[in-house]
Amino acid sequence: MGNGEHGGPIVAKLFRKHYHLPGTAPGTLRRARPAEAAPAVFMTADRSADRWGPMTPVRPEDLPPSTPDMPLHWINVQGTPTAAELRLLGERLGLHPLALEDVLNSGQRPKLDRFEGSLVIVLGIPVEDADGIVSIHQLSLFMGATFVLSITADGIDAFAEVRRRLSERGGRVMGEPDYLVYGLMDAAVDHAFPVLDSIGERIEVLEQEILDSPGPATMEALHELRRELIILRRQLWPTREVVNQLLRDHADLFTAETRLWMRDVYDHTVQIMDLVESYRDMAASLVDIHLSTMSNRLNETIRRLTVIATIFMPLTFIAGVYGMNFEHPESPWAMPELGWYWGYPMVWIIMIAVAGSMLAWFRSKRWF
Repeated sequence: MGNGEHGGPIVAKLFRKHYHLPGTAPGTLRRARPAEAAPAVFMTADRSADRWGPMTPVRPEDLPPSTPDMPLHWINVQGTPTAAELRLLGERLGLHPLALEDVLNSGQRPKLDRFEGSLVIVLGIPVEDADGIVSIHQLSLFMGATFVLSITADGIDAFAEVRRRLSERGGRVMGEPDYLVYGLMDAAVDHAFPVLDSIGERIEVLEQEILDSPGPATMEALHELRRELIILRRQLWPTREVVNQLLRDHADLFTAETRLWMRDVYDHTVQIMDLVESYRDMAASLVDIHLSTMSNRLNETIRRLTVIATIFMPLTFIAGVYGMNFEHPESPWAMPELGWYWGYPMVWIIMIAVAGSMLAWFRSKRWF
């Protein structure tokens, strides 16, 4: 992936940032959809007669302009719209260009913006695929007086449970835009729990691997895990501030009952951050344990080699002495053992006795 109109570099397979070239006017929509972006699929559901209708496909040009007398409707977009589709959505729903710009410039930090006639919430949804690769998908929520617009830029289906609740309980749930926004935010935030459960299992596997048979692959897996946790923290930490800001500064848009439920979302963000911080500490501890284990194994290997070398030192001395072969029948300083009948086996007995004695002494000292 390149820069500029084609997006920024991928960081740890989690964070993808698209941005305009420097000097581009604020509110400018990207001319071309990013190459890796999924095409947009538009679905809508209306609430009439105090009940939600089914989600049905819709084309952006078929959406009626939003008016105060319209029934509440939810527009869900899976994938990245083109600039033309997004511009048409903005015209139909009265959305600010700056808010629309953030939809195409994905990789935004979670944030909350309020414009005339609409509230915009940007969140990150962590998802783990079948290969165990964690990625963060941007969710853009727009809330107006009679509509809620949700856009998941990478085309994931994050709201299957919300649609099930609407179909099963109909008019008994989410009858106002603020409560529907709560339900969507709750579903987005809760996507972090299964991802963190998987990371917790990976930490347990790596811990056992470090204790059993650590190696370069283990250290590489640890570094990848730490990078993922850093990026997850970068995306999930601001989510708590977004929910807190929504409860504190925008009480006029949310009823007292909805704010009560929204506090539950805030509690979930606190739990998620506690897990992320705990896993970060555990990952850092595993790195220290891995380095300590490798160092201990190296020290153990060196100690064993030292014991072996020490045992062979006197044996080498004995073999060296008797390898000099100084033998003279008339010299008192000659080596009489060279002429003994049992000289050779005697030297072997001495060498084995010396080696055995040293080995027994090393074992008594727990050096071997």
